[in-house]
Amino acid sequence: MTASDRPPVRIGLIGAGFMGRQHIDFIDAAPGAELVAIADPALVAADVGHPVFASAAEMLADARPDAVVIANPNALHVDTAVECLEAGVAVLLEKPVAVDYAQSLRLVDAVELLGGRLLVGHHRRHHPAVARARAAIRDGELGAVVAVSGMWSARKEDRYFTDLPWHSAPGAGVTLINVVHDLDLLRHLCGEVAEIQAMYSSHARGLAVEDTVSLSLRFESGVIGSFLASDAGVSPWGWDQVTEETPAFPFLPDGVAYRIVGSRAALSVPNLARYSYDPSIPADWHSPLSRTYLPVVPRGSFPAQLDHFLDVARGTAQPLVSAEDASRTLALVEAAGLAARSGRTVDVARFRADARAQGES
Repeated sequence: MTASDRPPVRIGLIGAGFMGRQHIDFIDAAPGAELVAIADPALVAADVGHPVFASAAEMLADARPDAVVIANPNALHVDTAVECLEAGVAVLLEKPVAVDYAQSLRLVDAVELLGGRLLVGHHRRHHPAVARARAAIRDGELGAVVAVSGMWSARKEDRYFTDLPWHSAPGAGVTLINVVHDLDLLRHLCGEVAEIQAMYSSHARGLAVEDTVSLSLRFESGVIGSFLASDAGVSPWGWDQVTEETPAFPFLPDGVAYRIVGSRAALSVPNLARYSYDPSIPADWHSPLSRTYLPVVPRGSFPAQLDHFLDVARGTAQPLVSAEDASRTLALVEAAGLAARSGRTVDVARFRADARAQGES
């Protein structure tokens, strides 16, 4: 049976907020997928062109989808995902996988116990520029990687916090809502983080959650990294501004979100500009640098992620981002919070081990 002969994967959507509405468009545009129902209590009386249910349980029972996309508030992620896994459907769970590491471990255990099919929506991993950058690092095109830096900053509108109060409550904040993507991608590119230091500030907005954060990272490989983020400051720097992933954000061609420094060359991502000396002659910091661009076939992260999820739902692929993998990113976010509160360097592996032991006690 060819791909075009296979019946579409019947998908239910849980949560039709900002991300959920985008998933509706992605599913409607995918030839191998069919949106069969939406579960969102705010839409029960609305005409959205699809059957609407007040709860995930009602949708699972009546629509009987093959798979679900979960895009409800962060605090509901784990309970909703476990409910869907127990119903035997495949799950694409929007990030973050949970609001804290302890909750994420409950989901990790549930996936293992139930033999579940679950993909976590760290969509940037599916971007072709990320795959090409990872290959360049793996294949030694940059030499030995010694450092990495990144930035994400944008001024979110006030109604982002007033219209959805959970955005300003514990379980949100720029680190968990935005930087979680960047930390996941840095892990994907450079490997596990051994130690983290952090400084947080809520000075700009005065909310219960941080609006600005600075992170210092030491990877297990020896790579040193840094990341700066704010949801209260204007900038052209960050993934959302330098890709065309979401039409709601302005696009700046040839922009940069991450810079990777190697012993032979440097690479900026996602524009894939590679800076290097002439390899045919001895060279050092006085030598001129040349800039070339690594070739890549452009494609959006979200359509690529959905295609991968359809394969996960059909049982023909393992998830690129498993619950266990995503839990490590969440542990890194939580370790950053501990580092900010305590003013000390946090050993990430020890943090994970202690949290697991505490949950089992």
